Amino acid sequence: MVVRQQRRGGGALAVCALAVAGVMTLVGGCSGPGGDGKDGGDGGDGAGRRAVAVDDPAGPPVAVVRRAAEKLTGAGSAGTRTSMETAAGGTRVTIRGEGAYDFRRQLGRIKVVLPKDAAGSDEHRPIKELLAPGALYMKNRGAGVPADKWVRIDTTTLEDGNLVTGGVTDPMASAELLRGADEVTYVGTTELAGVTVRHYRGVADIGRAARAASPSSRGALGAAAKGFSTDSVPFDAYLDDEGLLRKVRHRFTFATEGPAVAVVSTMLLYGFGVPVPVRLPPGADIYTGQVEQGRSGPETP
Repeated sequence: MVVRQQRRGGGALAVCALAVAGVMTLVGGCSGPGGDGKDGGDGGDGAGRRAVAVDDPAGPPVAVVRRAAEKLTGAGSAGTRTSMETAAGGTRVTIRGEGAYDFRRQLGRIKVVLPKDAAGSDEHRPIKELLAPGALYMKNRGAGVPADKWVRIDTTTLEDGNLVTGGVTDPMASAELLRGADEVTYVGTTELAGVTVRHYRGVADIGRAARAASPSSRGALGAAAKGFSTDSVPFDAYLDDEGLLRKVRHRFTFATEGPAVAVVSTMLLYGFGVPVPVRLPPGADIYTGQVEQGRSGPETP
């Protein structure tokens, strides 16, 4: 998914286009998202309601949240489920993903499932994605790409730093964004998949996160810090008693020629320590031609 947002000072395209199989061609237009109460919906976070601060037994909320990426690296790896949601023309569109990620090697694999068209009749093949420092590999990327080939995207050249491009926010980037957390409030405890977690709400600054990020993530986040119209990203984060991030929801806002476009990205983590075999495709398997415009996907960014 690519959302091309207007840079500070203008000049970049200010259009909303879901590059993963051209989803916006299914529903047209852009507006703010809602929530469906499922894993990728609002889920009862109460976004937009004022949080009531309570004492956090784990320590200062800002410090606790900013340590999330470090804690995940210590844990090694995890299974993940993701969703990315927007609404257009009164129709909500949700892209879902499932896979696993190795936080130490910063390598992951995710299968991205696209929605049907607005009439509910047009099926899309799942997109296979491999995540690596500075790179996103996509298979079943779009029309014109041979079935056995991958499309490789340099994430440090993307205006969003791959925070939304693949229809999935890179799990490491999701955690690294929290290094820029500020105005954090500890909301209290709740239960998530049978695990008691602490709920935090705050705003992350992309520029601050990029400066504090690990070297492997710094390039992509630095690109996002330059490309977004605003660095502020509201979030809800859920950490367990060991400080491991179990769920995070980010709300990205993009400037366009019309109303601002909001995209809600949600990541759930579970099964920490699972093996994550990832083999990046060799150069011979990388498609270097043009990705055709059409219902199965617009041009390569």
